[in-house]
Amino acid sequence: MELRFDCTQCGRCCHDLRLTLSVEEARIWASSGHQVDLLAEGWAWTGAEDLADPAIAWRKATTFPATVGEVPFRINLRLVARHEGPCPHLLPDMRCGNYEARPRICRIYPLQSRPFEAMTPEKRRCPPEAWGQDLPVLQRDGLPADAQTAAILDRHRQAMIDDVPAKARLAATLDFAEAALAGEGLATCEPSPTTLLAALALSEQTQATPRSNWSIVTNRETTRAMLADLDCPVRLVATGYGFLSAFADER
Repeated sequence: MELRFDCTQCGRCCHDLRLTLSVEEARIWASSGHQVDLLAEGWAWTGAEDLADPAIAWRKATTFPATVGEVPFRINLRLVARHEGPCPHLLPDMRCGNYEARPRICRIYPLQSRPFEAMTPEKRRCPPEAWGQDLPVLQRDGLPADAQTAAILDRHRQAMIDDVPAKARLAATLDFAEAALAGEGLATCEPSPTTLLAALALSEQTQATPRSNWSIVTNRETTRAMLADLDCPVRLVATGYGFLSAFADER
């Protein structure tokens, strides 16, 4: 199966950004004074998961162990460039003013950055005319058709694995130890660019010990009650600062 695509330079993907970055890319982004948030979600982890399943193996590889109360969890932590409105590098003619140094997530768009998740045009910001049978092949049988793009995608995914220890240390340095229950949303930590850079430097210099005890934040009372019954530390919040929800607030 082939997906055909050609960029129309509409600029839609360059507005209202949430770009998943590597640690080094986050350092560069914050060094320019731009915002980088930490987003966290967690899965209860019994230890009996089938690691022969590639999706489960990927989940383990991109998370670090923690406990919520006495329940074993795996925490996924993302570094995300956040910017409302047009990207600070977007030029008036919709070209990228940072093209040669843009993050890998920008270089691979509209491909799916996470493996085992199908990429569908309907979930991308690109206009309908960016897709068509007379355009260059973007993806063939679920894989990038272009070798250079495939290599960039591989490096992006490898960084998601390699950066796990550094991100765990960074969270500890920032005293961030809250996660959303996977599938319900994302807990957020929103340090200023200068705070993030200082924490990155400190976590690397001191080799900060990652926090082992985490707690859960949720905007759903049913989730709060379920976790409280398991003696898991949990906090009920409203969608907004500190929490991005996949569901309407439930009280």
